[in-house]
Amino acid sequence: MMARIYDGKLAIVTGASRGSFDQKAYLRSSLLTQAPGIGAGIALNFASKGCNLILNYTSESSDSAATDLATELQKTYAVQVISIRADVSSRAECERMIRAAKDKFTNTKSGNFQIDIVINNAAIAFTGPLEEVKEDEFHRIYEVNVLGPILLTGACKPYLPTDRSGRIVLLSSINSKVGTEHTTLYSGTKGAIEAMTRVWARELAERATVNCVNPGAVATGQYLVAPDHIKEIIARWNPLTPLAPAREDLDTTELIEHGDKFGGRPAYIQEIAGIIATICNPEFGWSTGGIISANGGLSFSI
Repeated sequence: MMARIYDGKLAIVTGASRGSFDQKAYLRSSLLTQAPGIGAGIALNFASKGCNLILNYTSESSDSAATDLATELQKTYAVQVISIRADVSSRAECERMIRAAKDKFTNTKSGNFQIDIVINNAAIAFTGPLEEVKEDEFHRIYEVNVLGPILLTGACKPYLPTDRSGRIVLLSSINSKVGTEHTTLYSGTKGAIEAMTRVWARELAERATVNCVNPGAVATGQYLVAPDHIKEIIARWNPLTPLAPAREDLDTTELIEHGDKFGGRPAYIQEIAGIIATICNPEFGWSTGGIISANGGLSFSI
């Protein structure tokens, strides 16, 4: 087998349990039945390039999906994968996840344990008008979306490379840039993520680059079954998005129909995963602290 770009590397991907990902089936079949989450797409991309993986997820109901995804990636790509249910908004849970990873991935000959890539993908969302924001929703969304990446990245820091070869990627959202209505809590957390990216790019400079991507609508299972009024809010931005128009000869039937109805298509999962993987490639080592466009051009990289 030829060497792959991530052979021997280890990545943590949070929020990685939502469905397995058969990329060919996803492209040719009904998206409503095939679409997983972004985390699964990231895991697939990394595994295909030889990366060993820690798949993190939170809900007990995702145990089976996470185990199936780990098994699928190991069998298909001959990599080592473990799935770990842990709440990243808890320091103790983050530390438990690192201990489990050390047990699995510590080099038995050298005793070395290294985490090369950290993808902070897990997030939750609350939507609704400003006056309906609830205190408990505020605390929970900031715990998961902001405190979670802080605690997990801090737990990983001692095990990051010391030669700047590490890669940390955080997922923001186009919502914090364009100010989508009814996303006070979600957009607030994503604004915090972008600020943290810039801070960590300086603080962790000798260990890893730190960058952020800001997707817009993505053709995940959750998005595709969302009610039309949600899609219509997002669709108002399609005329300003250069890559939004669907193409008869290249896109799936579902997304062509979506484009006809809403004036543009969402991203395919593998398009977002591909951007993230590119940021993690060795040749991306002279770029850090950036907010990388992952939204078809609605917001350009800054």
